[in-house]
Amino acid sequence: AMLKKIGKESRFVDGLRYTDGETMAVVQQILCGQVNKNLVSTLNRLGGRAIGLCGLDGGLFQAEALDDKYGLVGKIVRVDAAPVVDALNCGYIPVVATVAQGEESSYNINADTAAAKLATALGAEKLILLTDVRGLLRDPKDESTLIPELQLSSVPALEREGVISGGMIPKIECCVESVRSGVKSAVILDGRVAHSILIELLSDAGIGTMLTN
Repeated sequence: AMLKKIGKESRFVDGLRYTDGETMAVVQQILCGQVNKNLVSTLNRLGGRAIGLCGLDGGLFQAEALDDKYGLVGKIVRVDAAPVVDALNCGYIPVVATVAQGEESSYNINADTAAAKLATALGAEKLILLTDVRGLLRDPKDESTLIPELQLSSVPALEREGVISGGMIPKIECCVESVRSGVKSAVILDGRVAHSILIELLSDAGIGTMLTN
């Protein structure tokens, strides 16, 4: 919305936001500032104890350029989870804005990718990604074609068939990486459904697409 306000057109390449210097300044300002603090204050108002962090704090995320075609979109090369672990140990809910530190500049990091890297570094049991669809759909136009469970071995075929496409590509790829790296399962979940996280965690069936090894 802020990019639109300043007359900057958003452009996406392979499901990732192309980020030039001007866009990066807005990303850092809005994600590390306004959005992060709004989420923190919402959690606090609801009785939680939240604290805002970003990937620059304590060197949480270190990155290098992913590819010139994406601009200042970064690839995380190191995670120091200590700031998150410290927050958790003190009883806080850490809310992490996904901007990373590079040698010469900050980098915009795809939020799902950053979550997967952090889940791996924390040795998390489950990674949950919230999106605005039911999960991975065999037919993107038909929500009844949800694929409830996915083995890692079947991902390449679904990519070839075009079932995994657009913004779902980075989501599936980071789920695959996290599960391969020791996270027990990764779930793509519909954030539009009330209490979707609780339903996923507390029911046997679950409601999204779960990736397991």
